[in-house]
Amino acid sequence: MELSEAGLESFFVTVLPHLGERQRRVVVGAMAEAIGRGGQARVVEASGMSSNTVYKAVKQVREGVEPSDRQRAPGAGDKPAIDKQPGLLEALDELVWPETRGHPMSPLRWTLSSTYELSRQLTAQGFKVSAELVRRLLHQMGYSLQAPAKQVEGASHPDRDAQFDYLNVTMAERLAAGEPVISVDIKKKELIGNYANGGKEWRPEGTPERVNVHDFADPALGEQAKAIPYGIYNIGNDEGWVSVGDVADTAEFAVESIRRWWNTVGKDRFPEATTLTITADAGGSNGYRVRAWKWHLAALAAETGLAITVLHCPPGTSKWNKIEHRLFSFISINWRGRPLTTIRTIIELIGATTTQTGLTVTASYDPNWYPKGVKITDTQMNALPLQHHDWHGDWNYTLTPP
Repeated sequence: MELSEAGLESFFVTVLPHLGERQRRVVVGAMAEAIGRGGQARVVEASGMSSNTVYKAVKQVREGVEPSDRQRAPGAGDKPAIDKQPGLLEALDELVWPETRGHPMSPLRWTLSSTYELSRQLTAQGFKVSAELVRRLLHQMGYSLQAPAKQVEGASHPDRDAQFDYLNVTMAERLAAGEPVISVDIKKKELIGNYANGGKEWRPEGTPERVNVHDFADPALGEQAKAIPYGIYNIGNDEGWVSVGDVADTAEFAVESIRRWWNTVGKDRFPEATTLTITADAGGSNGYRVRAWKWHLAALAAETGLAITVLHCPPGTSKWNKIEHRLFSFISINWRGRPLTTIRTIIELIGATTTQTGLTVTASYDPNWYPKGVKITDTQMNALPLQHHDWHGDWNYTLTPP
């Protein structure tokens, strides 16, 4: 007795949900063969499966199908682990969270746990995971791994983790409010001239770029022998700004770089801004102990009308400042293998830096002279509109406009 279209459809609706993938292929293939002429088209219509799948199923039936526990055809992709193992992502996040530095939605998120250790702990909970699977899942969840050599920069402060909690929560609040949040730092000083630069670039075979044998500074360039790039990374917009000076890395130069960024780019990006949040290292020209840094920031607050909040990374954690791996690392990649012969060359290479995720960079030469050793007196410091936060006021403070 021949099945009607309605009967055939009813058969598949009843049977297929109870079968595995391989069993479904056997049933639809056998049914198409049993129907005979026009059977494949009728099975496609009644079962809702693709014509390609039904064609392959018929072919397998004709060639002979041996009993097997395998569900998918050889070479077919497997289901994602998180689909096969419900609760895997949640269990992994629970394991990582106690060792996560900062808020889970923060712009700074990483883990110190080994992927091998995490896989062992998940296996003990009944999941089947490898270290490689843990690594891929962590990336999907927004984590990144910091190299061990960069996690131990001097002594570890007892309040390091708590400071990162405070820093990340504050940043997240400001970003959510649409206020500008920037990460700042000085990039490694670079010799200007025909000197070797690390890395390789594509060139015709046998024609390497010829550079000086030694990296001695050119006496003819005098004070211009080194380029000093000071970077500002706009976290919310994935934009970089780099002021390139050639005098000295001073607090005045650092604040002037921020001023140039604000006047050129920042105030157009954030026309309604009332605050500016800066994350910076604990040392250098923008260190938390540097009086001149706070003095010049107070002047900038007065000029712009912005309440400027500074949040310092704890001592020994400079490599975790976001600008390091979101801006400076890509600049280094972009100019690898190329001699930095002039300031103009440096600015052009920095400005040409982009990433597939949308990073854009603007570079500008700062020709100003910034004297070293400028002292800010106690009287001057006491007059600053400086508000120390309740939590680690030495690391976290706000300079308010008059």
